[in-house]
Amino acid sequence: MDFKGFDHPDRDPADGTAGPRSVKVMIAGGFGTGKTTMVRSVSDIKPLTTEETLTQASADVDNLIGVADKQETTVSLDFGKIGLNDQLMLYLFGTPGQERFWFLWNGLFKGALGAVVLVDTRRLASSFRAIEEMERQDVPFVIALNVFPDSKDHPVEEIRDALDISPDIPVVACDARDRASSRDVLIALIRHLKERSAAVLESR
Repeated sequence: MDFKGFDHPDRDPADGTAGPRSVKVMIAGGFGTGKTTMVRSVSDIKPLTTEETLTQASADVDNLIGVADKQETTVSLDFGKIGLNDQLMLYLFGTPGQERFWFLWNGLFKGALGAVVLVDTRRLASSFRAIEEMERQDVPFVIALNVFPDSKDHPVEEIRDALDISPDIPVVACDARDRASSRDVLIALIRHLKERSAAVLESR
């Protein structure tokens, strides 16, 4: 993928040569939509995760409908990184999904260029808050439909209508467990950011 026109690499002060651009990307979504799984699958390094075991004490706090087999949950953030090519390095920050940890989101979003919102089509409502937060903070995003074994195949336009998102926001299917599939989602996000940037320049 060509990043020219979007990428503005930092320059090495020693020799003035261009280095790779580092970009912060959020991996957001509802509880149990696969955020930690995506960071783990796609990261070039061993990711930092802050998962803790779900206990009976949290049963009255966390909504486990649809994710009854989930045993761990992110309590702060997940972090990984991936080089899409020698021009662009993405730093990935996975957000916690439970409502009781949403207060952490404001700090995590600072400096983010874009985001992936992971959606479980079996539980669309679980990702409403993440989408609202993107719109509130004016963070460009793409929707990634994480395909679970028992997910139904819904037409994209039905998903778009149900999530109440604009036609210009990309909606792509993925398997968060698969590195290539997760990487394709990130490429779709970068392509979306390039198109937005070009549209802004044309409007001036």
